[in-house]
Amino acid sequence: MNAAGQLDATFAALADPTRRAILARLAAGEASVTELARPFAMSQPGISKHLKVLENAGLISSGREAQRRPRRLIAKPLGDASAWLEEFRRFWEQSFQRLDSLLEEMKAQEKTKARRRKKGKPR
Repeated sequence: MNAAGQLDATFAALADPTRRAILARLAAGEASVTELARPFAMSQPGISKHLKVLENAGLISSGREAQRRPRRLIAKPLGDASAWLEEFRRFWEQSFQRLDSLLEEMKAQEKTKARRRKKGKPR
């Protein structure tokens, strides 16, 4: 999968609150399907569908320990998504800094005008 396709798959997987909750749980450590299904009012096949989406997006991996198949978080795609979003955070930060500068300039001009008006008034 190319970088753009990976980013699309990551954001598509993150669009669902159940999948985000699963990822949050896996951030604390590996877990089985049963453990991942526990907090949800959902069948095990339903959870398995969510896990398949996460796995296809490259966000989790599946291991094998005897009968247990623990799932693990793969953080790299999340890091890539975060880096992509960082560009927009910088854009907005710069925009807000320019706005702050403009507002400060306008306040200073208003203070100057107010002082001039006050000086021009008869006592």
